[in-house]
Amino acid sequence: MKNTKVIFMGTPDFAVPILETLIEHTDVVMVVTQPDKEVGRHHELVPTPIKKVAIEHGINIYQPTKIKEEFMPIVNANADIIITCAYGQIIPEIILNNPKFGCINVHASLLPKLRGGAPIHHAIIDGEEKTGITIMYMDKKMDTGDIIASREYIIKDDDNVGTLHDKLSQIGKELLIETLPSIVSGTNTRTPQNNEEATYAWNITREEEHLDFNASAKEIYNKVRGLYPWPTANTIINGLEVKVLECYISDKDSNLSSGTICEINKESIGICTKDKVIYITKVKPFGKKAMPALDYINGLNKEKILHSIVE
Repeated sequence: MKNTKVIFMGTPDFAVPILETLIEHTDVVMVVTQPDKEVGRHHELVPTPIKKVAIEHGINIYQPTKIKEEFMPIVNANADIIITCAYGQIIPEIILNNPKFGCINVHASLLPKLRGGAPIHHAIIDGEEKTGITIMYMDKKMDTGDIIASREYIIKDDDNVGTLHDKLSQIGKELLIETLPSIVSGTNTRTPQNNEEATYAWNITREEEHLDFNASAKEIYNKVRGLYPWPTANTIINGLEVKVLECYISDKDSNLSSGTICEINKESIGICTKDKVIYITKVKPFGKKAMPALDYINGLNKEKILHSIVE
């Protein structure tokens, strides 16, 4: 496959192993990624993780602000195949229809489940038992193209977004390089998606990061894991926002109203949910570093917050 001319389109860390394996096995003639972002007080321009890899390997880089209007350099590159992974913009049909082997996407779910931009987060938040990687042909709609191959992963109780992100990225790399020869030779399978089974994983909003203790302990536990280490869940304790990073479910039934701080011990803060007590063990107070709940508790007026309601 070293003679196969590939354009790779991607942006975040998740896509890095996919690009690296394509560089090893194919001829990557162009990398398309999102524009550099301004970061920090000094508005320093920071390249995307994918751009950094492309620079290391001396690959031509293209960073259109609006790909729907700035597509001709991609068309003119005359690639045999375009492979995308977490690129971040809707790709116009003129690009999709251009390469002879098509435009292929590496998606982090078992399609048609969890179409959209945050499938890893929602796999955990929604309490899915399994997720995985799908290699698919792209079409003009979001994540609706025919499936070429998929591989599942059983979600573990201690998985969070960080661990699941890394595991699925490696699975994606392996599945793509196993599948690519059949795509180039035209011997791959092609299975239409059942749209009636589709679910969606929209990008996480700021409002969705807030914990609602009227939910079950399991739902709250899943949400904390599904938002850690980014963007992280939060609640309000004693009028101040606290990011909740780690917690566990106890076997204690809630005997107070949902959201009531029912226990403060040496290692955690116990909060009632609609069914069980959930214990918060690691937090990040506003404007401070992440810390064990023990360190946070030492700075609290325990008598004031015990039996208070988190918001």
